[in-house]
Amino acid sequence: MKIVIAPDSFKESLTALQVAEAIEMGIRDIFPKAEYCCVPMADGGEGTVQSLVDATGGKIIQCEVTAPLGDRTMAFWGLSGDGETAIIEMASASGLPLVPLEQRNPLMTTSFGTGELIKNALDYGVRKIILGLGGSATNDGGVGMLQALGIKFLDNRGVALPLGGAALLNLATIDFTDLDPRLDKIEIEVACDVDNPLCGENGASAIFGPQKGATPSMVKTLDKALAHFADVIQQTLGRDIKQVAGSGAAGGMGGGLLLLPHVMMHRGIDIVLSFTELEHKIKDADWVITGEGRMDGQSIFGKTPMGVAKIAKYYDKPVIAIVGSLGHGYQAIHEYGIDAVFPIIANTNGLADALQHARDNVFRTAKNIATVIKVANFNLQ
Repeated sequence: MKIVIAPDSFKESLTALQVAEAIEMGIRDIFPKAEYCCVPMADGGEGTVQSLVDATGGKIIQCEVTAPLGDRTMAFWGLSGDGETAIIEMASASGLPLVPLEQRNPLMTTSFGTGELIKNALDYGVRKIILGLGGSATNDGGVGMLQALGIKFLDNRGVALPLGGAALLNLATIDFTDLDPRLDKIEIEVACDVDNPLCGENGASAIFGPQKGATPSMVKTLDKALAHFADVIQQTLGRDIKQVAGSGAAGGMGGGLLLLPHVMMHRGIDIVLSFTELEHKIKDADWVITGEGRMDGQSIFGKTPMGVAKIAKYYDKPVIAIVGSLGHGYQAIHEYGIDAVFPIIANTNGLADALQHARDNVFRTAKNIATVIKVANFNLQ
């Protein structure tokens, strides 16, 4: 009997690898002779670096970068086990948690630190970069990132623009002369799970600006700045990025990335599924277990368990989900390939207690599931 265990992390509690290990331990108590294949998963957002590092036997690289407000901070990225691929979460360098609540102002915040992470990865000689967008504190169209990589953004006097989203209102020319030449030799795969355009009522500023501290007047300024940024790009390169699906991701970084060579955008879960070769591992499995911290009606929109279930159902494999908790509308997941779902919370002692005992609760739930399967005599050896 072969069991593939492919969960996402339980945020603030367990990494995807820790969840997988706890599930294996629980089931192994009942089926000690089974073959277990643990594949830590993610959907391109928080936890993607750790999951892919764990899945490939890679390592975490720490480096100092520019934080969103221009100060310095320690950030990280992942190097795959074969040393070929860098896995980067832009939020590590340019994320909202790096900006105190009272100082959140997307007119001023910069994505420069994300560019520094990319440069650091290039120093390691990687051939590919997986870049996860999401959780940004910025609304600068990714210009800060591009500045760190050598592109110059100049005003009508030929002076370099300062950092921040509002500065784009004064953009006149874009100079690619000093763009890091190593970028021409690598592939950048962007994990992007939103399809918002760069500008307009569904754009980066209007939809995501308020959560980054933007007032209504700031939203108008930022949207105008991104629109002007797009206009200059069209004049310079002949490319219209305003309405490109996903260009509004991460404060417009999705659009800014289109200025670099060899950039491809995909759903985060699809990138992770391909990178971990999960399909190959599921083909000969007897059953598949996945999971995430909270499963609700939103889980069907590109979340990890749905990606795992889609592959499993293609090969007609039974799929069980183990989750931290269930939310409104979770029943929809059954239409997307999840046969059964089990929450791990056994009591109501509060969130802190649930987070503290998550590993034990995952173990207990997995063991109970395995016991039921054994008692039901599913003819598993």
